[in-house]
Amino acid sequence: MGIYLPIAEMSVNMVVILAMGAAVGFLSGMFGVGGGFLITPLLIFYNIPPAIAVATGANQVVASSVSGALAHLKKGTIDFKLGTVLLIGGIAGSTLGAWVFALLRSVGQLDLFVSLVYVALLGTVGGLMLVESVRALQRARRGVNPIARQTGQHNWIHRLPFKMRFRASKMFVSVIPVVGIGAVIGFLASIMGVGGGFIMIPALIYLLKVPTNVVVGTSLYQIIFTAAYTTIVHSTANQTVDIVLAFLLMVGGVAGAQYGARAGQKLRGEQLRALLALLVLAVALRLAFDLFVRPSSVYSLTGL
Repeated sequence: MGIYLPIAEMSVNMVVILAMGAAVGFLSGMFGVGGGFLITPLLIFYNIPPAIAVATGANQVVASSVSGALAHLKKGTIDFKLGTVLLIGGIAGSTLGAWVFALLRSVGQLDLFVSLVYVALLGTVGGLMLVESVRALQRARRGVNPIARQTGQHNWIHRLPFKMRFRASKMFVSVIPVVGIGAVIGFLASIMGVGGGFIMIPALIYLLKVPTNVVVGTSLYQIIFTAAYTTIVHSTANQTVDIVLAFLLMVGGVAGAQYGARAGQKLRGEQLRALLALLVLAVALRLAFDLFVRPSSVYSLTGL
């Protein structure tokens, strides 16, 4: 069943788009991620222009983040003060990212840049996750308990000036790294169409020592507004948000997330991390393959 995408200016199979959204929603529900780093490459594989895929993919991130943040709000596991400081950096990073996005698009290098960033970022994150999860699986198989992280440890980040107290996270830390992390996530949201939770969560846990029970909800709270702001900027400045495509992806994603959450409850934490790492690496390898393989058509006609 074909449907026309007005901004992408192409016809697609509606069933395929719904299935794509459902698949990413299923994986999002299973692994607890927004799914932006999956939906954007999948749209590119389906020949959706990268500019449209990046800008439209942020819509699904907003939808999934709102759903997750509401659940954490009921549990009281959101640090609104920390999330607001992250959001300040996120807005600045998103504005810069949107400007870089428009510049790369004007010179015709956006497709290459997006692919290179995805390959480098997903390859690094996926590789580190796979090593950690494999070690955790080996320890579990031998019956060795994981080494507990000691509380009260400090690193160079905790010696920076302009400190602020975050009572919900039980932290007294400089706002400089907090704003910096938010800015990096906002920049990636604009360039890659991702929420950035798969980078923000490890950064908050390992760099700032944010308690694990608070970090997920706080990350989702910040991502809602960063992704929404990114979508608005892309829509007004670059006109690259396709509302028809966004609607189909969200409908499929909502349905798939329900089943994914049930499936995720049947697996252990290290098993989920290993599967997610393999999925991230598979996407990175697929994008890397496209960078080196000779295209079927060497020349193409594009319009700015």
